[in-house]
Amino acid sequence: MAFSAASRINNLRRHLDSPKDALGGYSINLKVAPEVSEALSLGRAVVALESTIISHGMPYPQNLETAKEVEDIVRKNGAVPATIAILDGTPCVGLSVEELEKLATLGTKARKTARRDIAHVVASGGNGATTVSATMLLASMVHIPVFVTGGIGGVHRDGEHTMDISSDLTELGRTPVAVFCAGVKSILDIPRTLEYLETQGVCVAGYKTNEFPAFFTESSGCKVSCRLDSPEECARVIEANNKLKLGTGIVIAVPIPREHSASGHIIESAIQKALQEAKEKNITGNAVTPFLLARVNELTGGASLASNIALMKNNALVGAKVAAALAQLREREREHGQR
Repeated sequence: MAFSAASRINNLRRHLDSPKDALGGYSINLKVAPEVSEALSLGRAVVALESTIISHGMPYPQNLETAKEVEDIVRKNGAVPATIAILDGTPCVGLSVEELEKLATLGTKARKTARRDIAHVVASGGNGATTVSATMLLASMVHIPVFVTGGIGGVHRDGEHTMDISSDLTELGRTPVAVFCAGVKSILDIPRTLEYLETQGVCVAGYKTNEFPAFFTESSGCKVSCRLDSPEECARVIEANNKLKLGTGIVIAVPIPREHSASGHIIESAIQKALQEAKEKNITGNAVTPFLLARVNELTGGASLASNIALMKNNALVGAKVAAALAQLREREREHGQR
């Protein structure tokens, strides 16, 4: 059984290193960390993690400490963490402590890398911190089915006029990876985001909730398409999606822990104030989100960052448990198939 899994991984690596791989028309060396490679070859649980939160989400050394803590939570809950980034032009699935530190010290000097940016960062030998869309894509290339992040992007307010829609949403429509997140921030248009995901054929599930969370608060007032109440339920849905070859991702929205939702309401109030200020100052386009996030952090005295870290750790805990449940489900199915 282990030999069969190892053979599949070796075949996958040969495919990734072939002249016609998914990232371009020439050979690309995709580096998989030994710990991650071993876990995948043996059918063990692996959780993909994005790297933009490290480079662009908070200052050094807090970003490094948080990254290590999140990886530790994943390990303690039965899975192997695979933080994904592009370092010196090489897409990396799983980072060493030294590589994590390099990314953390680079900070915003590392390019914020979505799907559209991958080829250029690789070709130029650059350093890229992967967003949700790029992390999903690279995770799917080595068949990692579970990915944990803080929140996903969405349709921006007035998106019907600006067409400002995150590539995270289109990636979810074409890449079969389950994304565990705390929803989307209310600086975005949450109802339209959910409508767009429906159009893309993406299942949006709530973890122990019937309502879609709004990142800093437990509820956005919008309903999810289904509710999942245990890691095992989540695992069964992910496996069904895989077996049906639907080709789409899944959003599993995990509400912020209740003990942090009180400050969440203060943050939501600050968001509304910042939105009004942006409108009065006529701030538009890609300048909107940086202005809003910076202003909200100012208005809340840093509370928004603390809540962000708390929900990321909670998402890691849930995602790791689901990845472990999925690995166990697949192991049982393999054993049953051999009888």
